[in-house]
Amino acid sequence: MSRLASKIEAANAALLAKGGVDAVGQFFAPDYVAHGTGKGMAGHGAIRRFVGMYRRAFPDLRFKVEILVEAKDRVAWHRTIRATHKGDFKGFPASGRRIVWRDMVISRFRDGLIAEDWVITDLAERLLLARKR
Repeated sequence: MSRLASKIEAANAALLAKGGVDAVGQFFAPDYVAHGTGKGMAGHGAIRRFVGMYRRAFPDLRFKVEILVEAKDRVAWHRTIRATHKGDFKGFPASGRRIVWRDMVISRFRDGLIAEDWVITDLAERLLLARKR
């Protein structure tokens, strides 16, 4: 596994799996920007809030990262996340149900840190389906 791919694996483990928000600076540039559906986020504070929100809603979160393509300063990767929806998340009340969702991400690195991400996720769709069951 390359150095960039290892950094993505380590960031997911430290932040999402363990909730270690103090490690943000080890993985992300201070001027980090994420582009997603709707509004994006920027900076270390936004990453910490995002991780906290995820960990409160999905405390037993588990993930698997699959590296798809690497080129120069970018890595395209896929993440599958499994968790129980135990807390409110972006307007979705806790369902108590197990949910599996997928994220597609392209990460751009600068000086060994993730400077920018482009993210597509099917989490909202999975939360809607969980609510209907």
